[in-house]
Amino acid sequence: MKFGMHLVLALFLATLSTGSGAVVDTSPDVLAKNVTNDVLRIVKQDKDIKNGNRKKVQSLVEDKVLPIFDFRQMTQQAVGKNWSKATADQQQDLVAEFRTLLVRTYSSALASVSDYNIEFKPMKVAPGDDDVTINTEVSKPGAPPIPIDYRMAKQEHGWKVVDVKVEGASLVRVYRTTFDSEVRRGGIEGLLGALQRRNQKTAEGMR
Repeated sequence: MKFGMHLVLALFLATLSTGSGAVVDTSPDVLAKNVTNDVLRIVKQDKDIKNGNRKKVQSLVEDKVLPIFDFRQMTQQAVGKNWSKATADQQQDLVAEFRTLLVRTYSSALASVSDYNIEFKPMKVAPGDDDVTINTEVSKPGAPPIPIDYRMAKQEHGWKVVDVKVEGASLVRVYRTTFDSEVRRGGIEGLLGALQRRNQKTAEGMR
């Protein structure tokens, strides 16, 4: 499960790596399907990305992917009941650290998506729906397929990812368990400190 969670966001980053201006009027399933083939082609052909050029991968994520995710909502869900205990400044810091955690952790897996195929299951969106789930199946030769579901919410600037499920396990709920433990040990500041230390360790490993 840990490997699956580490890989899943990289797969979705590849799937939805597109400019923020094109997503406002596009339904989430059409958006994902239209972009997948093109982006996977780029990843497969880009030798720097395939060879793990971290700066290039980081630039790809920062420039094209961040607008697709609602990191504030994801952070609020991950922190859960403890969110209300945080001050406005602490909430802002939590969002920044959680975003850094996700981007740095999963960027390192981006090169491996060239080995995978992504199949999108049929999805029906009724007029007025503003919260939908995209069901996919990710597979590669010699390995069983992995069901991955993406929950997306329609917002002012288009559809945003607010949660991901791998084999039924919610990404934000997985983090919530860890975050709860950190808050019990050291409060909100303890959680922030733990996130900062983890991000610092990841940054040092990427040098």
